[in-house]
Amino acid sequence: MADPEAVITDARTDAKRRHDPALRGFASDNYAGTHPEILAALALANGGHQISYGEDDYTAHLQHLMRSHFGPYAETFPVFNGTGANVVALQALTDRWGAVICAESAHINVDECGAPERVGGLKLLTVPTEDGKLTPELIDRQAWGWDDEHRAMPQVVSITQTTELGTCYTVEEIREICDHAHERGMKVHLDGARIANAAATLDVPMRSFTNVAGVDVLSYGGTKNGMLFGEAVVVVNPDAVRAMKHLRKLSMQLASKMRFVSVQLEALLAKDLWLRNARHANAMAKRLAAGVRAIEGVEVKYAVESNAVFAVLPHDVAERLQKRYRFYFWDEPAGVVRWMCAFDTTPDDVDAFTEAIAEEMGKR
Repeated sequence: MADPEAVITDARTDAKRRHDPALRGFASDNYAGTHPEILAALALANGGHQISYGEDDYTAHLQHLMRSHFGPYAETFPVFNGTGANVVALQALTDRWGAVICAESAHINVDECGAPERVGGLKLLTVPTEDGKLTPELIDRQAWGWDDEHRAMPQVVSITQTTELGTCYTVEEIREICDHAHERGMKVHLDGARIANAAATLDVPMRSFTNVAGVDVLSYGGTKNGMLFGEAVVVVNPDAVRAMKHLRKLSMQLASKMRFVSVQLEALLAKDLWLRNARHANAMAKRLAAGVRAIEGVEVKYAVESNAVFAVLPHDVAERLQKRYRFYFWDEPAGVVRWMCAFDTTPDDVDAFTEAIAEEMGKR
């Protein structure tokens, strides 16, 4: 049995680095650390006392900053994480009997442990898609039965920009979806976990495919774009929601020291850090896709329109490669893997990974 005094002594040792900072993987953009400019902003906001629960100077300034990106009526509610942002946003848009139409591959459907349904108390009506993108025609597969008390009422269309398959809606595609949904009395939510990557791909301001296109509420993603933690619900149409403040608290997403979420968003958005990070991650994904397309036997599955590359590999090659680099299977029976690039992925990282793929393919 361990000596209790020894355990106490070990617990009091100084913190030390416990990982190799040169190590890179392609499993998730969440694997990346925090951008140095974000860390500097956190240090700047530290010290002294600020009013808690969002009444601080940083959160007040964030409201003005977000309006410069998402229109003069935007209201911003910082939260802890993306699932929390989605659950809060969708609750604010639905009644207890309401339902949300989304792509079958949407994050809210497959990667949030049922939180929108179990925590948010709403029904998801899913639609299969080939590329992760909804269309008015696909929406209409579930947009019916509003007067049928036996069916959950479709009240919201939720789209993801960029999608879970790395594809990107055009401005016109989102406008058509918003017009279509609004004509049927539904509202539109945009899951923007990688909204910066979409703006970088489209080379347009984020407002072009959010408030200007007709989106009512969006979940703004910062963690995948270089933040330490934190996202935000941005209400671009205040008439579309109700009781946001109460829902955020009820959903356990109200930060007491909110200034440390708000100042990160400020550092990301005040100048062009959000866009620089996104453009770089996208460029690394395109470099990776170009490299692997030249390897015989490797197929790139979807259009590379963000920082994700989906590829088809022989199963044995993928398993050997995973021992050298971290990444995930997306559809293991079909041999589809997903490779993600981040703001700190370098050309050398990509080239070394591409070389490793070629080596493993050459062993077949």
